Amino acid sequence: MSNKCEICGKGQVSGNKVSHSNIHSKRKWNPNIQTVRVNDNGSVRRMKVCTRCMKSGKVERAL
Repeated sequence: MSNKCEICGKGQVSGNKVSHSNIHSKRKWNPNIQTVRVNDNGSVRRMKVCTRCMKSGKVERAL
């Protein structure tokens, strides 16, 4: 199951968790992906979309 936005391609980012004692360990940041019903050229289908694309109006949601 892909954790990637189908509109903008935003995906998982990796980096380091840094503790108070400056110990580095790997961690991941996941985008806020929602499965929504979208009007796609007159047809309704489900897409995985990040909340930034929904908020900015790049996606027309089906009601």
